[in-house]
Amino acid sequence: MNVPFTHFYGSCLALAFAGYKDGILVDKQEEFQVLALHHPLGFSCRVSILLLMADKRKRATAENDSDEDDNGEQPMEAPRKQAQAALAFRKRLKPDNAILATVRKIADSAKSYKPQTQSLADLNLPNACKEVVDLSCASVMAEIEKTIINIARSILGGNGFGYSVPSRSSANQLYVQELDRIVLKDKASFRPFANMASVRKTTITTRILQLVHQLCKKQIHVTKRDLFYTDVKLFQEQGQSDSVLDDVSCMLGCTRSSLNVVASEKGVVVGRLVFVEDGDRIDCTKMGVGGKAIPPNIDKVKDMESDALFILLVEKDAAFMRLAEDRFYNRFPCVIITAKGQPDVATRLFLKKMKTDLKLPVLGLVDSDPYGLKILSVYMSGSKNMSYDSSNLTTPDIKWLGVRPSDLNKYKIPEQCRLPMTDQDIKTGKDLLEEDFIKKDPNWHKELEVMVKTKEKAEIQALSSFGFQYLSEVYLPMKLQERDWI
Repeated sequence: MNVPFTHFYGSCLALAFAGYKDGILVDKQEEFQVLALHHPLGFSCRVSILLLMADKRKRATAENDSDEDDNGEQPMEAPRKQAQAALAFRKRLKPDNAILATVRKIADSAKSYKPQTQSLADLNLPNACKEVVDLSCASVMAEIEKTIINIARSILGGNGFGYSVPSRSSANQLYVQELDRIVLKDKASFRPFANMASVRKTTITTRILQLVHQLCKKQIHVTKRDLFYTDVKLFQEQGQSDSVLDDVSCMLGCTRSSLNVVASEKGVVVGRLVFVEDGDRIDCTKMGVGGKAIPPNIDKVKDMESDALFILLVEKDAAFMRLAEDRFYNRFPCVIITAKGQPDVATRLFLKKMKTDLKLPVLGLVDSDPYGLKILSVYMSGSKNMSYDSSNLTTPDIKWLGVRPSDLNKYKIPEQCRLPMTDQDIKTGKDLLEEDFIKKDPNWHKELEVMVKTKEKAEIQALSSFGFQYLSEVYLPMKLQERDWI
């Protein structure tokens, strides 16, 4: 019988792979059919591959029965279980319409979301706290001029000069459970010019005030990097000018964006979102795999529109690109956003604006490690470094979708994809257990306890061990189907 070369080649290739697909050993005929259906060789060689594998499987089973490894487990048991676990969850998935019906319920309940109207003044806290507000360019200039006039009077009076700067140390932070965010207490320190320990920082503060006044007068924006390069010899390192910029924001009582100094573009967004940026209409479904860069000037973003059911907040760029390329937002209408690691101010402001304007639930996807949880908490409760502006930067009620420590066993994440936590990881995890914003949620606290106890961590990319598209095709749909978030 003449066998077409392509069929013969396909059969030989299948025999060479010996039943492997992406490194996963296929055991049962049913599992093979699920994988072979999408085999690049096509449907035409599926039958011949199946016959060859069945024969090889019979011989392999007989050999393996008498040849177990030191652990009493057959050599290929782990890959076989891995394939079975992947297929088991895929089988449990309901049709997309059923999953969407579940998601619509939480989307509908989020429509009743009302922004936090309670303020620090309403709470009558035992500690006085300091918060900043958005100010116009004219108001910022007026505050700077008032500060400089007071300095001139002090110098003319023979008293020298200095600045009263609010302390942003950890000891001056307070978590307010009623507001679910970290705020800054009112403790301040004096920074005199006539002191060797503080003279340089006082000089930098004066220079920053001068530059900010110029920006507000011209009504233009610059990046923090631009600001640094205006006086490199004085600032020496950008970290020093950045730190003083936050001090100036606290001193003047305004948000950092009110100073017209922004960070470089970092975060990106893609999915079912349309908005106007400085007069240009932006459709985030037409931004390719890379998405739309989140503009540093959020005040220029207007008229947000969306038919999404939820916002998916992703920690890493790799997971973001996977979901964007798979067009996950078309299968399950959503907006996907990431800051590519540590959240920057622009991404935090943009997320807050989406939550407020669109009234959509926010689901967080981060690594299963202490730093993933810290990143999620920064979006929710704020960072200690910018606690003075937490009212503008925090997005309350973010749901922790994954990857959670309990998911490692539930989804049968292979041992080779789990990483041992370092001593620093364990210390960070234990420190987080003592934080008030973790203690307030028993479910978050329980998950973190599991992480610290098992001393195991895993990245979102560990899910790729089941296939590169497992995240978008199985894991996330199953999470939505089961409403598995906390």
